[in-house]
Amino acid sequence: MIKINENVLSKDLSPYLKQHKDNPVNWQIWSKEILEFSKKNKKPILLSIGYASCHWCHVMAHESFEDNETANLMNKLFINIKVDREERPDLDFIFQSSFQLFNQTGGGWPLTMFLDENGVPFMGGTYFPREAKHGLPSFKEVLKKVSNAYNDQREKIVNQKDLIIKNLDLKKNSVLNQDLEPILDISLSHLDPVKGGYKGAPKFPTFNLFETLLYFYNTTNNKKYLNPVEIITKQLCSKGIYDHVEGGISRYTVDEDWIIPHFEKMLYDNTQFILLLSKYCKINFDNYFKDKLKQTINFLKKNFLNKEGFLGSAYDADSEGEEGKYYTYSFNEIKDIANIEKFYEIKPEGNWENKIILVEKEKPSEEILKKLFQLRLQRKKPFFDDKTQLDLNCLMISALIAANEILPNNGYVKLAEEFFLKIEKKYIENKIFHSYSKEVVFIEDYAFLIQAINDLSDVTMNFKYKKLAIKLSNEAITKFYLEDKKIFQKSSKYNNDTFYRPIDIGDNTIPNGNAIMLINFVRLGMMEEAKNLSESLNGYLNIYKNHMMTAIRALDFYNNIVSGKNCNERGCKIDGKKN
Repeated sequence: MIKINENVLSKDLSPYLKQHKDNPVNWQIWSKEILEFSKKNKKPILLSIGYASCHWCHVMAHESFEDNETANLMNKLFINIKVDREERPDLDFIFQSSFQLFNQTGGGWPLTMFLDENGVPFMGGTYFPREAKHGLPSFKEVLKKVSNAYNDQREKIVNQKDLIIKNLDLKKNSVLNQDLEPILDISLSHLDPVKGGYKGAPKFPTFNLFETLLYFYNTTNNKKYLNPVEIITKQLCSKGIYDHVEGGISRYTVDEDWIIPHFEKMLYDNTQFILLLSKYCKINFDNYFKDKLKQTINFLKKNFLNKEGFLGSAYDADSEGEEGKYYTYSFNEIKDIANIEKFYEIKPEGNWENKIILVEKEKPSEEILKKLFQLRLQRKKPFFDDKTQLDLNCLMISALIAANEILPNNGYVKLAEEFFLKIEKKYIENKIFHSYSKEVVFIEDYAFLIQAINDLSDVTMNFKYKKLAIKLSNEAITKFYLEDKKIFQKSSKYNNDTFYRPIDIGDNTIPNGNAIMLINFVRLGMMEEAKNLSESLNGYLNIYKNHMMTAIRALDFYNNIVSGKNCNERGCKIDGKKN
């Protein structure tokens, strides 16, 4: 039964939704029932998408969603729906794409979208302040204008569904095969040759790009692909984006020097950081990088496990109502730690809002790290989103197996197998699903599960894994594969609570599901399936190349195998010697 005049978020399991359960907004949960109610009553929808560790989501919640006047206006004019982007990445993908279509610019979170009575978007933005500032209108002003526009032009807005779907559909050309390295060269031209990553700020550790560059170095032995990886790994390990006390990296930095992070720590960033470091350490044997690798794995083992024994999703940037409070230090706190200035850049004025974000000059002693950690223990730890996401837990299995090649005596294979046994019992023996809802699953869940099983097969030489991987690949084909387009759609064919079912061919916060499935097919010897998928990905490549780094790596791997080269998913042997 729909309770439209109540906030119903307390009934949901998502930590993000529960953060909003006491808002005076009559928040609803995304469902077919609420969409049908909207349609029947011809009332537009305000859709708010975010995640539990999102700083600006907290800001907008405090400014607007906790404000009675704003809430009353929202309740009067709209049906208000709150969505956790990590629980429903398909909805996030659809509406971020819609935002980009409407605004011709990149999106972000919180995402604020206005939908017609049929759940089709017609207008949107990201963060709106309570009062007009920085060129942004006040949220209350936006609410009134959008409502008036909908009432005045309802029929026109409702009738534009087909046009929106047409514009959201991927464009494709007829190219079936092409030289991939020139496409990578375009990406190389946008990189900062000194500071690493893409030029300018903010700085994101775009792991999909750097893992692809490392793959091409291993394939070609061309140092133009290795140099950017060397720069980025050094920056990520030494600057403020890395937590030198406990390990792990933050989501991104707001500056171009990698010093001032947005302090939230995401599982998807840290698993990919482990993967990149592991692969880089096969080229650079410096113990400095091995130590960061080990510290980050230990950090996840110690801090990210939830009550079920799986890995949760993220730590908040804020604690005690203050961004970065847990991670930063005052000068007075640390000035008396002996020789600390030898190891970190320490200034009385700090390097961010009169506080010190640790930037490493030399590796400190264990004694100094213990003292810095003891200071942290006096503070309240940031909120932990303990939500289990299947795809990310599977990605951690692959990360552990990669790390085992560098640190073989740390029990990482055993830990990977323990994770897999939990996954097997909860998901494979019952029903595979993404997070809380057993009715919702995505191609990425299958792709990374199959990848993890392939990795376990390689390291254990146990045939049962290969057999299971083939079974799950065929199951993924049944659930997600579009025969006419020769590609996987993002959500299951059986999930029918959206106006549009997207095909995702680009990398997002994690590698693309279609690209990973291509690699999986090749590793399993499913070459006919690989051929069809490779042809489809090639067709999109000229149009969406900047977003298809993992697909470029996957296509090159497929091409090399077909041509008979001695390759695996990490690269090829050159002149009989593995790089």
